[in-house]
Amino acid sequence: MTAQTVTRAIESDSEPIDLYNFLAQAGNIPKWAPVFADSIEHVSDEKYKVTKAGQTFDMELFVHPSAGAVDYLREMPNGKHGGAYIRVTPRPLGGSAITMTVPLGPNASESNIAKELERELMQLIKLAHR
Repeated sequence: MTAQTVTRAIESDSEPIDLYNFLAQAGNIPKWAPVFADSIEHVSDEKYKVTKAGQTFDMELFVHPSAGAVDYLREMPNGKHGGAYIRVTPRPLGGSAITMTVPLGPNASESNIAKELERELMQLIKLAHR
């Protein structure tokens, strides 16, 4: 079976609500995921315009506070919608676990995407902890 996504998780001493609130602000994405976006402009409701390397594309932000879910979705090259699916869950003795799943592009290396995702999660923890 060919992989379609890459999933990674990281733990943090930050409380789930703090990480969730940071993720739910789409304008924070370029700070922790610069490979995905150079800038993000809020258009309306859950719609955003993302700029990366001079190219723009539309993104939608879906948040589900009770589930600790934050999803960044866009139209993919195959015409389907996909993106980053993020879940923030509490750890038993305090702190959080963040799980993120992202799609693999048609010519993407699974190991390269996994390494970038791990870097992004570490940066996310560092920025949200401030």
